[in-house]
Amino acid sequence: MANTNYPSATPQNQPPAPQNRGSRNLLIGILVAALLGTWGYLLYDKNKSGEDIKVAQVQSDSYMSQRDSLKLMYDEAEMRLDSITGANNNLQGEKSSLQKDIDSKKAEIRSILSKKNASDAELARARTLISELNDKIANLEQEVSRLTGENQELTANNTQLSSEKQVLEQNLQTSSSEKEALSQTVDVGSTFSASNIQITPINEKKNGKEKVSTTAKRVDKLVVSFDVENRIAKSGPADMYIMVTAPDGKVVSDANLGSGTLTTRADGDKAFTTKVPVEYEQGTRKAVQFPIRQEDFQRGDYKIEIYHNGFKIGESTRTLKKGGLFS
Repeated sequence: MANTNYPSATPQNQPPAPQNRGSRNLLIGILVAALLGTWGYLLYDKNKSGEDIKVAQVQSDSYMSQRDSLKLMYDEAEMRLDSITGANNNLQGEKSSLQKDIDSKKAEIRSILSKKNASDAELARARTLISELNDKIANLEQEVSRLTGENQELTANNTQLSSEKQVLEQNLQTSSSEKEALSQTVDVGSTFSASNIQITPINEKKNGKEKVSTTAKRVDKLVVSFDVENRIAKSGPADMYIMVTAPDGKVVSDANLGSGTLTTRADGDKAFTTKVPVEYEQGTRKAVQFPIRQEDFQRGDYKIEIYHNGFKIGESTRTLKKGGLFS
C-alpha cells in the first residue's frame, strides 16, 4: 500500500454526531427554563410578600389612627369636663349627682383605649361612650351658662343691697343720738305714777275682826295701798318695789317678804322691803294693796317709798304713838 501525506481518519478526530449535539442543547434549554421559572417565582413571591406587608401595614396604620383619634377625642372630653367643674364651684353638687355615671363611662373608655389589640367592636363601643360623655358635658355647659347668669344677677342685687345697707347705716348713725334720746324718753315715759297712797295700822282681834289703831304695841300689821297708772305702758306684768323705813332709820327687812336690793336711777343701790307684782292693763288705773307685818312696831314715823323702773313714784308717812289716834 502506498504512503500518503494525508492524515488518516481516526474516531477521535471526527466531529460529534448530530444526534449528540441536539441532546446537549435540549438539556441547556431545560436548565435555562428552570432557572427562569425559579427567578420568576422568587420575584412573584417577593412582590406578593411585599403586598401582604403593605396591606398589613395599612391595616395597622388604620387601627392606630382610629385608636389615636378616639384617645384624642376622650382627652378633649375629659379636659372640657375638668374645665367646667373645676372653674365653677357651684357645679360641684351637680357633678356629684352625675359622678357615678361619668366615672363609669370614663373607666370603660380608658379600659378599651389601653388595649393594644382592641377589636373593632370595642373601639365602636368606646366611640359611643365618648359621644355620651360629650352629651353630658354639653348639659353641664348649659348649666354653667344658666348659673353664671344667675350669679351675675345675684351679684348685681347684692351690690344694690350693699349700697342700700350703707345708706341705712349712715342714716342710723346720723340719728343714733336722736334714737337714744327717744328711747330714754319712752323708757322714762313708761314709768308708772302712784297716787292715793295710804298706810293703815291694823290691830287683829282674837275673834278675827280688824280694827284701826295707831298705838304701836297694838298694831299687828301696816296695810299699804295705792293706785298706779300709765297711759303709754303696755299691758302686762310690772314690779313695784316698796321700801318701809322704821322710826330707827332702818329699812324693814324680812326673808318672808322677799327683801333685797334695788338699783335706782338717782339714789344708787337701796334696800327694799318687798316687791309687789302688778298685772297691769293699758289705759286703766290699778289698785295695789299689801300688808307689812312685824313682831313689834316702834313708836314714831314709818316712811313708805314706792319705786318703779328705778324711779321713786310716790311716798307717804304714818306715825304710831304710845296712845291716841293720829292721822
